[in-house]
Amino acid sequence: MNALDAQVQRELAEVSREADARDDVAAVVVYGGERVFAAGADVKEMASMPYATMVKHAHLLQDFTRALAAIGKPTVSAITGFALGGGCEVALATDLRFAADNAKLGQPEILLGIIPGAGGTQRLSRLVGPAKAKDLIYTGRFVDAQEALAIGLVDQVHPADEVYAKAVEWASQFVGGPALALRAAKGAVDRGLEVDLQTGLDIERGEFTGLFATDDRAAGMTSFVENGPGKATFTGS
Repeated sequence: MNALDAQVQRELAEVSREADARDDVAAVVVYGGERVFAAGADVKEMASMPYATMVKHAHLLQDFTRALAAIGKPTVSAITGFALGGGCEVALATDLRFAADNAKLGQPEILLGIIPGAGGTQRLSRLVGPAKAKDLIYTGRFVDAQEALAIGLVDQVHPADEVYAKAVEWASQFVGGPALALRAAKGAVDRGLEVDLQTGLDIERGEFTGLFATDDRAAGMTSFVENGPGKATFTGS
């Protein structure tokens, strides 16, 4: 069920940082397999942790979703089966979420006497709004793919045997794309959500003007003037 124990959390953080750093990675698809995305954190592992241990472990619990969210490239989750608790929080850390028609998502931590600890209270409320987030977190209930789509928790729903291919198809469009511009766009949106509008506009202006120092900006604008849109060749520099 892809239980997210401490080892898996460390591995996800490590591979997220590697994906961010590698020039041969244009976009990222997060996929748990045909049966299940991730059923959540390893409850057995956490059940025996005293408070003093959890104080330290809670940093790791957030570190791996922070690392995933910090990938400066387009990211998408391909969700099959259950995406619960920490599994839902993994999906929340990607830019988009494609769900199989058999998917079930939720934050059931309240049923264990705790709350989401890997970003769920923060990312879910920013994505679907505070009222819907509170409903899901307070009740711990699961939502199916269609309800998840209706409330904005997922972006697309596909047959279970197609969802991974659809996610890869979406991600593949960024191969050979303007990598620095994509990184700037993601940074402007994500950082702008954390601040007031005027500060967000300052962030946007800085990212926008910075791209005028790139080869891709010169290639893209020259190609547009000479050949029209969508025909530029980018090098990621």
